[in-house]
Amino acid sequence: MTNRELVRKVIDEVFNGRDLSRLDEYMREDYIQHSVEVADGREGFKRFCQGFFQLEPYMDVKQMFEADGDKVAVFFQCRFNNGHSAKVVDIYRIQDGKLAEHWDVVQPITEGDAAVNGRGSF
Repeated sequence: MTNRELVRKVIDEVFNGRDLSRLDEYMREDYIQHSVEVADGREGFKRFCQGFFQLEPYMDVKQMFEADGDKVAVFFQCRFNNGHSAKVVDIYRIQDGKLAEHWDVVQPITEGDAAVNGRGSF
C-alpha cells in the first residue's frame, strides 16, 4: 500500500467510518501528535476519537499530495452533525507503512464567510 493509499484508508475507514478496529495496522503505537487537542500515541488518538466521533465528522477530501518521500498532505472539508464545518489541512509522516506523526491546520467555515475572489473555500 502506498503512503497516499494508507492515509486515504484512515480517512475512509477510521474517520468517516468511525471504526478504530484496524488502527493497530495503520498507526504506530508511538504516534507523535502536534495537534494541541490530541495526546501522543495510538491510545491518545483513540481517547480523542471518543469525543470527536460524537460529532459524526465527515471528511470530504479536496486535494491530497505526497512530499519528501514520507509525508502526505490532505486538504478537506470536515462537516459535523451540529451544522458546523471547517477546512482542514492534515500532514502525516509515514514510517514503516504506518502513520508516525501528524500536524494540522483547522479553519472554521461560517455562513457569513464571504469570498472576495468569488471562489469560496474550495
